Amino acid sequence: MPIHLPFFVDTLNSNLFPVVFSLPDERLFIAANRDAMIYDWKRNVETRLPQIPNGVRVTYPMAGSGLLLPLTHENNYTPEMLLCGGSSIDDTRPSYDISSQEPASAQCSRLVLTERGISEGWKTEEMPQVRTMLDMVQLPTGQIVIVNGAGSGISGYGNVRDQVGKSNSDNPVLTPVLYDPTAPAGQRFSSEGMPTSDIPRMYHSSATLTPGGDIMIAGSNPNLDRSEERYGSEYRVEWLRPWYMGLGRSRPEIISRNSIRLPFGERTCLKVKMRQSLREIQVALMDLGFVTHAVHANSRLVYLEVATGDPHELCVIGPPNGGVYPPGPGWLYVVVDGIPSQGVKVMVGDGKGPHVDHDAIENILRQTRTDKRSDE
Repeated sequence: MPIHLPFFVDTLNSNLFPVVFSLPDERLFIAANRDAMIYDWKRNVETRLPQIPNGVRVTYPMAGSGLLLPLTHENNYTPEMLLCGGSSIDDTRPSYDISSQEPASAQCSRLVLTERGISEGWKTEEMPQVRTMLDMVQLPTGQIVIVNGAGSGISGYGNVRDQVGKSNSDNPVLTPVLYDPTAPAGQRFSSEGMPTSDIPRMYHSSATLTPGGDIMIAGSNPNLDRSEERYGSEYRVEWLRPWYMGLGRSRPEIISRNSIRLPFGERTCLKVKMRQSLREIQVALMDLGFVTHAVHANSRLVYLEVATGDPHELCVIGPPNGGVYPPGPGWLYVVVDGIPSQGVKVMVGDGKGPHVDHDAIENILRQTRTDKRSDE
């Protein structure tokens, strides 16, 4: 049944495609417009968070992007959110008063979701370029590739001034940026070695990590269908190959490939090939997510506890519970000295379907009325 959330009333007019991530304690982080909250869906309780700084709005049509930064056993799976891009355009302005040439935001904001982190508030930094409608893709290394987007305007079709055809945005941003969340502030962004595309990727563009470790980039149709206008529908696909893709056999390899299960909190051993002179081993459990309108839903990276590490066998401890990593499929990457293997599909938990509460279903059906149009 519909549940009324005052948060979505308070965040009108610009709150479509909210940024939503499941937290390790099974509550939900939700960001919309320039506000954020933690939602306890079991008790239907909203906990409001500090407002996103500097008037930046991060949801459609002022579309920014968000990610849950890597969770690790070393910091007890403490969640931290990252929100980047969007726009500080006032959402109370009518669309005919907004121009496709008004600059997007370069702001990234981070918030640690602990009592202390929330009291300290958002920490902000600046991307090298302003971006709206950007995509942020996590790598198994913990770094984030920021790609796609426009430098000005808003999402949508044909309702602002200075349109390009029917595009509400302009000034495509063509060079990706690598963001390292563990680097010192002021040293986290770099475009060194990044290729510049000649394909604008703005409204309805997308990007995703692949099991192989590269990034698939596609989409964009600021003008509908096969328009002859600038920024017409884009059917070409590009592949961005991070530096480690060219290392060939120097990359570690997971040899165990059949029916790998990661029960919660239990030990699982894998057959692996690794260089002898290794210094650091990480095992990244990832949900590659799915993306629309700059929202990378389900995207998740959990670094598992490594129980042993020798050149032939690697044992790890599964995530402690379904809050840290929800039960179901995932991709496992072994990262040796910062070099990831190709991903291998695994099943997290016992692989069984969730319990179905038939009494709850019947109760909902008894209290639900079918919506009908008034003219039917």
